[in-house]
Amino acid sequence: MIDDSQLAAVPKRINREDSFAFACHKGVSCFTECCRMLELALSPYDILRLRLSTGKTSTELLSQYIIVEQDPGEPFPRFYLTMVDDGRASCVFVSAAGCTVYADRPAACRTYPMGRAAQKTSDQTVCEYFVLIQENHCRGFDEPARQTPIEYTADQGLSLYYHFNDLVAKIILHDSVGDGFIPSKKQIDFFTLALYDLDRFRVMLKKGEIDLLGITSCANDTDEQLLEMSINWISKYLFTQFN
Repeated sequence: MIDDSQLAAVPKRINREDSFAFACHKGVSCFTECCRMLELALSPYDILRLRLSTGKTSTELLSQYIIVEQDPGEPFPRFYLTMVDDGRASCVFVSAAGCTVYADRPAACRTYPMGRAAQKTSDQTVCEYFVLIQENHCRGFDEPARQTPIEYTADQGLSLYYHFNDLVAKIILHDSVGDGFIPSKKQIDFFTLALYDLDRFRVMLKKGEIDLLGITSCANDTDEQLLEMSINWISKYLFTQFN
């Protein structure tokens, strides 16, 4: 079982060139322990990828595997992967053999034990920094393999996850949000549709049910191209005079 020391872990900021020892595999005694007793937040790109390993549409994932929460006063909802009620709050996709969606696992799983934060600068660009989360229960830190945050990012296939997370961050951190902007229910519904229900968004685009506000449609393009377009569209929809 994961003890309270896991919850007390304090992230340590590390530079891009700093190396750290860590590896996770079936031979590590705590294998899959980090897949339990957690709140796993999901990004739009996480859901795009989970569709591949599960064979589910984004609409089915939202209905069957995702919890949506929004506290009063929060501008946007948060999306979490549901956990199994087994007394350990285990991830719905974890098994004795490991992760059943490993090839398309969420960014939070890929990046562990490293964390990445993105901040918007005064010129509207997004800068990044990394932290290391060394939990006492994790034996992966006893492994000899060493890597820098940049090497770990490449090894875990995180570049596209970070790219789309940064695009979404520009919405979450938009100046209007800082000034107290609270979306209407209709705007929240479109936020969820465009970012987290890509399959239904694509269908609506093909039927001409979405006013793209002058943005070129990507209804027939790849999932990644469509998601990039949908992020641009929802930003325009939320923060311009068109709505």
